[in-house]
Amino acid sequence: MAPRARRLEIYRRVLDGTIYDGLPYAFGDERNGAGEYIPLRARRPSVRYGLCRIVVEDSVSLLFSAGHFPAVDCADAGVEALLGEVLRECRLNEVMIDAALRGAVGSVAVLMRVLKGRLFFSVLETQYLTPVWQVDAPDTLASVTERYKVRGSELLAQGYGEVDPAQYYWFQRVWDGAAEIWYRPQSVVEPAPLEVDNERSVRHGLGFVPIVWIRNLPGGDGIDGACTFRAAIETGIEIDYQLSQAGRGLKYASDPTLLIKEPATTDRELVKGAGNALIVSEKGDAKLLEIGGTASAAVIEYVRTLREMALESVHGNRANADRLSAAQSGRALELMNQGLIWLADNLRISYGEGGLLALLRMVLRARARFPLAVMGRAVPPVDADVRLSLRWPRWYPASADDRLKEAQAIATLVNAGQLSRETAVKSLAATHAIADVAAEIDRIENDGDQMQQDGP
Repeated sequence: MAPRARRLEIYRRVLDGTIYDGLPYAFGDERNGAGEYIPLRARRPSVRYGLCRIVVEDSVSLLFSAGHFPAVDCADAGVEALLGEVLRECRLNEVMIDAALRGAVGSVAVLMRVLKGRLFFSVLETQYLTPVWQVDAPDTLASVTERYKVRGSELLAQGYGEVDPAQYYWFQRVWDGAAEIWYRPQSVVEPAPLEVDNERSVRHGLGFVPIVWIRNLPGGDGIDGACTFRAAIETGIEIDYQLSQAGRGLKYASDPTLLIKEPATTDRELVKGAGNALIVSEKGDAKLLEIGGTASAAVIEYVRTLREMALESVHGNRANADRLSAAQSGRALELMNQGLIWLADNLRISYGEGGLLALLRMVLRARARFPLAVMGRAVPPVDADVRLSLRWPRWYPASADDRLKEAQAIATLVNAGQLSRETAVKSLAATHAIADVAAEIDRIENDGDQMQQDGP
């Protein structure tokens, strides 16, 4: 595999919390079967804080959650309504949330399929995907190859014959502008020339690769973007081990080790506990080895400092709800979480302009090739090159005072002729859940006409 596959696999394990699963010993195991001491680095932490996952989920919640999903703007009202129905029927908000979570490692791909005139979208992890870009259009995919090893027993379960269940095989398929080409499994031990699997291959004839390749953040290489949480990985591991050590210390304090200084005068089995007195000779002594509470407090304070440093390094949410004495306005929350908003703002470029819009343009191009049905109705011919844009809502809901001030400012601008009614309604659409701006303007005009007819 390419080196990037190993890097993405490590990032994925950190994100999923499985980075320690390869360690053979539990954290409470101090000695192995041979009686040798097991160093801490060879043990699985008993406490897993999941700092990296928290940062990713917080940033994605500001990106594609129900209250933050963008609306589509288009000069053609018919196309705008069509794409809005596509968003709802295909549940693209759920698809984009999944893509943003998986893509936090560096990149992600979203596959579009047209089956019986309906649209389907699925998220592909890019660990085993290799893209090839067109020479004369570096932003357009020429092909995407998926290749990885799989055990023969898994291939048998998928309906493949003539494979050895105990052997490993290369699985490979390729998407290009004409087809999705599957290949017969290739033995790892005795590789043979690739053979096309005509039974599973599909010719779509779209004229473009039905995959949108999304780079996570600016940076990285030509294939993958920068990882969201790379700067916090080592600190997160340190937090896990420190918390595990603190828990281990509390367990020892609850069940301290007994130390007896010879000579002892009893031959019976010694049992620790307040109800079992220990009798020793005049020169003997017995003590309980305990860990002081100050050590645990020092660990907690150290972990709190590490957490602040890690969140600062990846622009996570460092706000403490305990410090909020009263409800804050949307603007105050934005200032409090400025680092997290900066991160989500960058993700809007990658997953909004470079992801969601690209998928919607792909839908329009697919309609030019095949008949489509959305919400049970046939889609009429549309202009595949129509201009599209996204309208993002505000980061945090506005308070009643914020909404009043905004309404007064908009009304003043509209009455002064410096702002159109359509622009005013668009600016308020996200706050008041207005899906169709044109229909809302028509209802406003009808209400005004009705009021004039009714009179005072």
